[in-house]
Amino acid sequence: MHRLVRSTREASAKPVEMNQPIPPKPSADRSRQIWMIVALLFAASFLNYLDRQTLSVLKPAIKAELRLDDGGYAVLVNIFTFFYAIAYIASGWIVDRFGVRIALTFFIALWSIASIGSGLMQTFAGFAVCRGLLGIAEPGQYPSTIRAMTLWLPPSRRGLLMSLAGAGGTIGAVVAVPLIAWLATLYSWHAAFVIPGVAGLALAAVWWACYRDPARAVATGVQEKSVLEPALPWSKLWSQKSLWGIVLARFISDPVWYFCLFWMPGFFQEKLGLSLGQLGFVGWIPFLVANAGGLVAASWSDRLGKRWGDTLRARRSILIAVAALGPLAITVPHLPGLGLPIAALSIVGVVCLTWLFILGPLVSDVFPSGNVASVWSIAGAFGATGAILFNHFIGQVSSTLGADRLFYVMGLLHPIAAIIVVLLVRRVRPKDDPKLAGS
Repeated sequence: MHRLVRSTREASAKPVEMNQPIPPKPSADRSRQIWMIVALLFAASFLNYLDRQTLSVLKPAIKAELRLDDGGYAVLVNIFTFFYAIAYIASGWIVDRFGVRIALTFFIALWSIASIGSGLMQTFAGFAVCRGLLGIAEPGQYPSTIRAMTLWLPPSRRGLLMSLAGAGGTIGAVVAVPLIAWLATLYSWHAAFVIPGVAGLALAAVWWACYRDPARAVATGVQEKSVLEPALPWSKLWSQKSLWGIVLARFISDPVWYFCLFWMPGFFQEKLGLSLGQLGFVGWIPFLVANAGGLVAASWSDRLGKRWGDTLRARRSILIAVAALGPLAITVPHLPGLGLPIAALSIVGVVCLTWLFILGPLVSDVFPSGNVASVWSIAGAFGATGAILFNHFIGQVSSTLGADRLFYVMGLLHPIAAIIVVLLVRRVRPKDDPKLAGS
């Protein structure tokens, strides 16, 4: 005891070097790393949506340049969506197999090259090839975000921060209309593809230099439990009702958001009579409202999850409540003026983004962390497939029966998806069921 007291006194008597750096607390360092990752994922999803949205904003100009009708434009949309759907499943496997750092660097670089190529092409064939390449690369953004956020965040924080990381996409959709219209007016429609592509190549380099998984990062403190969580074997993943519940929900509900991305700007111009310049002033409003509403809903799902002690129940309840607003889409073509259709489409956008924002954290609530990228990519592939069928339906119906019929269909899709989620989606944990843990 005397030795301990003496050594303590001697240590306290030693002078402190004022210039010696004090190592950061692990918790503070971890918090900075999380916000850096959120910011980079936000930027990646921003460019992802910006590159995708360019085609819809410049629809009239590209149709004129390539001499296309609505059917030809639908072919371009479906080329992107077809490859998007096929690549989605593979992208999730790539993320789970090679990790977020390698996978997302590859995906960002590839879609940026495709965007630059789109701006350099002057023929339908060349443009179609670049849109197909864009479709192959872009789905990798979402399983990468889901996996990175699942590894770095506890369940009670995933709703808001995961949504913020993905919200760059919807902010990109907001900014896309005025930004692309400005670039196309100031330079040409080609520049609207090339400039974001160059920015994407720079972002890919930054992501490669900055990102590390939490188990490999320096000074991250205690390792997340989710990093060590066992995953379902791929063969047994497909037999889970929860997987098919999420898959069918996205297959049914995703086409509404694809309509907002690819057809709503054209609807404003062709049905409501707006010029490209006028579209730049008001076309961003539904996307901004949708983004704000989706973030509020995601944050509220975290709050309810803490209050109820069950994040899955909280997220599922919000999905059901928001789906009840889906039928408002039916009224859009019958509303007079410009303000009311924009307001109605803004609410429809809130429904869509609430579902997309909350389904990601819901997947991480339901499945082990080692499966979340694969599950999200499988569901996204089916969502894109539903969009392909719906895009074809839009092209056919718009040419023959008029666009009003489309809104009747869209109004029913989210309520149907909500019923599926309630009936099929339950937690899946192999550690709790020995039958799921084997290979």
